[in-house]
Amino acid sequence: SPNVASFLGGGTLRRIGRDMEMGPSSPEQLAVMQRVMDESMQDGAVGISYALIYPPEAFVDTDEIVAICDVVARYGGVYITHLRSEGDTFLEALDEAIEIGERSGVAVEVYHLKVSGRRNWPIMETAIERFNAARARGIDITADMYPYTASGTGLTSVLPPFASEGGKLMENLRDPEARARIREATLNPDGSWEAMADLTGPEGVIPIGFYRDEHQGYVGRSLADIAAERGQDWVDCAMDLISAEGQRIGTIYHAMQEENVRLQLQQPWNKVSSDAGGLDPEWAIGD
Repeated sequence: SPNVASFLGGGTLRRIGRDMEMGPSSPEQLAVMQRVMDESMQDGAVGISYALIYPPEAFVDTDEIVAICDVVARYGGVYITHLRSEGDTFLEALDEAIEIGERSGVAVEVYHLKVSGRRNWPIMETAIERFNAARARGIDITADMYPYTASGTGLTSVLPPFASEGGKLMENLRDPEARARIREATLNPDGSWEAMADLTGPEGVIPIGFYRDEHQGYVGRSLADIAAERGQDWVDCAMDLISAEGQRIGTIYHAMQEENVRLQLQQPWNKVSSDAGGLDPEWAIGD
């Protein structure tokens, strides 16, 4: 059987401290999260994991992560991170990860390292230079990746993080005023969040994780194709599908470049990995 070592999820920690609220944490809330982090390390956690494009982790600022990583560093643990951006502000997001390692002394792992979106592919060489420069300064930063050019997450990732504030995504999608705000932000991203459909185009968004019978014919087709069949703009199609399904809808995004995959695999501080969920086949099939 495999050996298993677990990180404490940053989203779990944030929800313990302040649920799905946006904005900076108070000293009292931060103290609660640091205490839980300390107890988790004592219980055998190997560190803390943050996925900084997803709520509630997307609501966490750099100083808060440093404060949590101060605790992790005392135990020789690891800060493993899905960067705040893998697209237009990828280099700034990488700089943030390096800063967190430098300020806290924690070991840093960038998971599923990639650059998303054709317009951003050329910056991978610069990113590798920054990894090497940080390591030369004594910062313990490494990475892992999957060896292919598509990634998987929810269809909800085409929407801005504020759509999920307070844990009310489904309610917001059914509220005309909130939905209009979400639609405008999705079509005109301001650079403060990872707009997945803007990086790939709706033709590169492939929903696959439908539960409802009436949606099974959409499996493996592009969002652009599905929207055209339904006579909708892609953003309205996405919001309607998420609302009807009542779940994030597992989705494949074709966003990376084969040449970058080859380049990344040559780096001695990089490794092959997967962040896909595991399923028990008997459980998945059901009765």
